[in-house]
Order: sequence, then C-alpha cells, then structure tokens
Amino acid sequence: MKLKKCACIETLYTELPFLARFEAAKKDGFEFVEFWSWIDKDLATVKERASAAGIKISGFNGDADYSLIDPSHKKKYLDFLKRSVGAAQKIGALSVTIHSNALGEGGKVIDTCAHLSDTVKKCAMFDALRECAEIAEQSGISMNLEALNVIADHVGNFLVHASDAAEMTRLTGSPKLKILYDIYHMQLNEGNLCGNISAFIDQIGHIHVADVPGRHEPGTGEINYAHVFNHLEKAGYIGLIGYELFPKTTTADAVKAIMNY
Repeated sequence: MKLKKCACIETLYTELPFLARFEAAKKDGFEFVEFWSWIDKDLATVKERASAAGIKISGFNGDADYSLIDPSHKKKYLDFLKRSVGAAQKIGALSVTIHSNALGEGGKVIDTCAHLSDTVKKCAMFDALRECAEIAEQSGISMNLEALNVIADHVGNFLVHASDAAEMTRLTGSPKLKILYDIYHMQLNEGNLCGNISAFIDQIGHIHVADVPGRHEPGTGEINYAHVFNHLEKAGYIGLIGYELFPKTTTADAVKAIMNY
C-alpha cells in the first residue's frame, strides 16, 4: 500500500504564486494539499483553484490568537474554532489542526502562560478539548491536536510529547478528535518514533514529515524514513502523509525525494 501524499503549499512551491500551487502539486503526483492560515485567503478562489486542479484539501490551522491551556481564552478559542470549521466546510477541507498555545509569525509562541500552573494548563486543555470534539462531531470536520518541538521552532510551547496529546484525545473518546503526529517535531523532542507510533496509532489522525536537522525533505538528515513509513503501514495507518518541509535546494528536487517513498 502506498501512503497518500499531501503537499504543504506554504513551504513547497513557494517559487509560485499561492493560487498556482494547487495545479503544480497535482501535476507532481500529490493527492492532497494543506496550508496554514485560512483568514488571509480568498476561500472561494481557493476552492475554485483546487477543484480546477483536481486536488483535494486536507486542512489548515484552526486556531489563532488564543490558547487551549488558558481557561480565560476558552470562549474566544472555541468561537474562532467554529469559524475555522465553517471555512473548512466552505472549501471542502477534511480537517483543522489545533495547538496548545497561540502561535504568531514564524510559529513563535505568543504566550507561554507562565502565570498558570501545569495542572491548570492540562485541565483547561482537556476541558476545551471535550468541546472541540463536540464541534468536530457535529460539523463532520476532523480535528488534529499537534505537539510541537521546543528545541528549534516553538520554544515555550506547552504540548511537547506525543503521549500527552494522544492520552488527552483518547480520553475524549471522540473519533473526530485525534493527534497530528509530526515526525520532525517528535524526533527533536523525544525520539522513539516507531515505538510511539505503535503506542498511539489509534489516535493518529494525520502525519507530518520533514527530516532532522534542517526541516528538509526525507533523505537529507538523520531519520530513516523508509523504515518509519514501513512501520506506519504495518501499524495500520491509513491517513495522509503531509509534507510540511522546506526544500533543501528547490521544490523540484524535494519532490523527487518525496516521490521515492
């Protein structure tokens, strides 16, 4: 079985205007695309270009300036999430990605919520996640909770480990709320990639791929992606593989490497 490939068109095809990236990804063999923010895009045109290219939209980030871990943010967080779900429905996207902390330019953590204890943060996140699950089930739009690396890209992010994310989504008991297992982030934070994939395969709703170090295409760093992908298939993963990576040289060279897997 070949794992289905999804191009993140915020990091791939950046030599092209954004709206030209749908057709380029389709021509290169991707079945899906994803991107980051929806609020800065003309959704009607996005839907039109994706449809014209014959490519599907996996999803985008569903949160903005609010944090799951801050109980004072709960209402605003959920209100914005509902808007994101509406945007996903409008363009036919399958899912939205959610995070523990609000992220700013370049993925910088806006607020670490240092004034809150870890207990408050965890309880606030789980309380909000139960309502996220309800929104997901009612709307039909899946949600994927993503842990991020705090080594290179998202210093101060609260949700660091795959186990913490998966245990929370598992406790909600919702088939529409899973985790986004980002192999790049998890290699930096904790390693044990295949062990954690096996442990939490029932909770993995989406995969992100990039090599370490550099966040480039597979084969440029230390991760044995042939082994990891083989393990994913054996574990029974049937979701998408999202290539959220920055080409080491050009998009064309990165795509050649991607299509070798």
